[in-house]
Formats: sequence, structure tokens, C-alpha cells
Amino acid sequence: MSTPHEMDLIGHFEELRKRLIIILGTFMVFLILSFVYVEDIYHWLVQDLEVKLAILGPSDILWVYLVLSCVIATSGTIPIAAFQVWLFVRPALKEMERKVTLAYIPALFFLFIAGISFGYFVIFPIVFQFLLSLSEDMFMTFFTTEKYFQFLLHMTLPFGFLFELPVVIMFLTSLGVLNPYRLQKIRKYSYFVLIVTAVLITPPDLLSDILVVIPLIFLYECSVLLSKVVYRRKQKLSLAA
Repeated sequence: MSTPHEMDLIGHFEELRKRLIIILGTFMVFLILSFVYVEDIYHWLVQDLEVKLAILGPSDILWVYLVLSCVIATSGTIPIAAFQVWLFVRPALKEMERKVTLAYIPALFFLFIAGISFGYFVIFPIVFQFLLSLSEDMFMTFFTTEKYFQFLLHMTLPFGFLFELPVVIMFLTSLGVLNPYRLQKIRKYSYFVLIVTAVLITPPDLLSDILVVIPLIFLYECSVLLSKVVYRRKQKLSLAA
């Protein structure tokens, strides 16, 4: 015979399974819709490209189409996934915490889009043109479609997730998992992690690393400031109650 604790644990797993199925189903729907229009998206991305892309095999263009569709599907799934996570943790939240944390969901989506846009319109052109300038009069420029889009994704997609750092930290501060003083104590370790992340996601040149590290450190400091705002507001509400 199951104990109340075991029944409660089974209920949590069933609820988690339900939320994961909804998230996966949403991703698949967006993936199918994205793949229908992915050719138009591909042509938009390469319309101003000065070099001609080549493919080394029939599977290359399919790989690019699938990757682009996955990125678009991920973008569309983020708010749904965040809402499902909120529904899962909602029973453990107080009424005020429910309202505050629910407001973070749209911000996750917009910051993800802002991060990708920042990578695509700011970081990517600078790094791409710099690397092209190194090959002038020395090498014949030849890009495969797969390699080009791998490089493009490395310079854009990580920013989509990294730009969500302030909202994630605010959310965790609202739940009491983090506080600004803890973030200040681990600042030097956080900087080290951010620098390593920047080195891993960028091409092996100093300019790329610097261009990525600066906005990451700025995002972290913004996260600390926003965490202070949430933490102080939470303390005032606790005193008022």
C-alpha cells in the first residue's frame, strides 16, 4: 500500500510528465511550421552575403534547413515552456510570488529574440568581416553552407540564452534561491565562467572574445542590480505582511 508521501511523489512525477509532453508537443508543432517556411528564411539570411555558399553533399542543405527550423521552433517554445514550468511550481508559491513570477514569462521570449538579434546584427558582422579581412590576397574564399551556418549559430544562438540571465536571476531571487549578496560574493567566479563561455562560443581570435565578454559581464552586473531590486521589494512585502 502506497504511503501519502509516495502518492504525493507520484503525483509530482505525473504533473512533470504532463508539462514535458506539452513542451515537446509545442516544439514539434513549431518545428513543422518552421520547416514549411524555412526556405524563405534561408534566402533572407543569405540575401546580402557577398560570398557564394557551396554544398558538399545533398544532405548539407537539409541539415541547414533542420537547424534553422529548430532555432525558430525553440524561440516559439520558450514562452510556452516557461509557462509550463510556472504551472509546475505554482502550488509551492505564495499568491504574490505567483503574480510576480508570471510576469517574467514574456520577458524570457523578448530577451531571447533580443539576444539573437544582438548576435546577428552586431557581433556576427564585426567578427565575420574581421576574419574575412585576414584572408585578403592570401586565400581563395570558399564557404560551405554547413560551415557558414555553424559559424552563424555560434555567434548568435548563445546570446539568445545568455540574454535571459537577468530574468532567470530575478526569478530565482523571487523564489529565495538567490540573493544579490550571494551573487556579489561569487562575482569573480562568475566572471571566470563568462570568460570561458565567451572563448568556447567564439572563433579563436582575441577580438571575438572581447566583443562577447564585455556584453556578458554587463549582463551579469545588470542581473545583480535587478536582483537587488527584487530582493528589497520582497523584504518590504514580508515586513508589510
